[in-house]
Amino acid sequence: MSNQFSELGISNDLQKNLEELQITIPTDIQKKCIPVILDQKDDLVALAKTGTGKTAAFGLPLLQLINTKSTTVQAVILAPTRELAQQIHANLISYSPYNSDISIAALCGGIPIKPQIERLKTPTHIVVATPGRLVDLVKREALDIKKLRYLVLDEADEMVTALKDDLDTIIAGIPKARRTFLFTATMSGAIKQLVQNYMSKHVVHKEADMATLGHKGIDHKYLVVEPIEKLEVLMHFLTTKEGQQGIIFCKTKAAVNKLAKNLAIHKFSSGALHGSLSQGIRDRIMGQFRDGHISILVATDLASRGLDVKELSYVVNYHLPDTYDAYVHRSGRTARAGAKGLSLTILQNEEVAEVFDFEKELGISFSKFQKADAQSIEENNTLLWAKKIFKTKPNREVSEQFKTKIKTVFHHLTKEELVEKILANYLSETGSDILKHDVLKRKK
Repeated sequence: MSNQFSELGISNDLQKNLEELQITIPTDIQKKCIPVILDQKDDLVALAKTGTGKTAAFGLPLLQLINTKSTTVQAVILAPTRELAQQIHANLISYSPYNSDISIAALCGGIPIKPQIERLKTPTHIVVATPGRLVDLVKREALDIKKLRYLVLDEADEMVTALKDDLDTIIAGIPKARRTFLFTATMSGAIKQLVQNYMSKHVVHKEADMATLGHKGIDHKYLVVEPIEKLEVLMHFLTTKEGQQGIIFCKTKAAVNKLAKNLAIHKFSSGALHGSLSQGIRDRIMGQFRDGHISILVATDLASRGLDVKELSYVVNYHLPDTYDAYVHRSGRTARAGAKGLSLTILQNEEVAEVFDFEKELGISFSKFQKADAQSIEENNTLLWAKKIFKTKPNREVSEQFKTKIKTVFHHLTKEELVEKILANYLSETGSDILKHDVLKRKK
């Protein structure tokens, strides 16, 4: 049994579950936050990058502090997106001791509200919710948070801007005597204002090893391209990562749709994710990605929050993010749980100077990624063309009589001869220089 979690005050029952989950060594933020939540009476502000174990930092002590003899909602955990809320809910369930009497409900927008209202008719101790849905349920009197003892704001830097009105409504309706635990990746002016307005004067501040832990294992690289070659360079990179999973981030929904369409045309195993899609479609795409049926997710920053996919090999910034925070959350999707990962940013010449601003602000170091040469790009384009043919489904509407005529044209050719002729035709039509490169290579 892990004596390290024992030293933090975690109960034996919780430790047994952690061991089964192969969680035996507390992370830096867990070491710093768990004793504060368990043993002190103060509010807590925790500054930690994504992937540092924040959920367990507040989840484990909360599970231990819940009074199961009471039937009231004692803790509310707010998350900015449904994906993150569901992830937190799943983690809390996995942490819970066997035969636990603690009841945990996930209340998120984007799905029917009636089943959630029915769920709340049974005793509930912990609620994990998105702010908008929580406000809706309180207004319908389906949820009573007037006796709340603990409020957790996870990814608070995201909520304090996009969801501020809902957050204000929630905080106004809960007891002033509650304890508030705020977790954020950045300490912006808006976060400082929230702390000043809604948290007690006695606030404990904790910070994870921000210099290394949040970016540990991530190889930050940048690649400079001309606009006309951007897609081809990306596709060459993706071919080198075949069999691995990754996320490509775009700035807008239109850019996501355009890139996803191009990847689909070239038969890459990919899916698109952005805020204009219905919740049902988003869930289906995310399910396919988590299950490994899709290798590449093309997404807006919506997907950088609450997406926890193990063994995510790389993240590509197809467009440079607008904020430092966005880069932190994007790159943090890879190198999870001690693994290694690549965060590749594709730039145009005029954007290169911005890389140094990101380095200075985030305390990270970028190195240049070697761009594929012209021959490699052309060879990859030809390979993608071949794969496109291979994956093309037969046209069942063509008559057998006409198929026979076509087969007659090729009937005397061997498979090797047919491939050579088709390839020669493609190279001729595209004006490819592959053959020229091969001749030069042989002369050398």
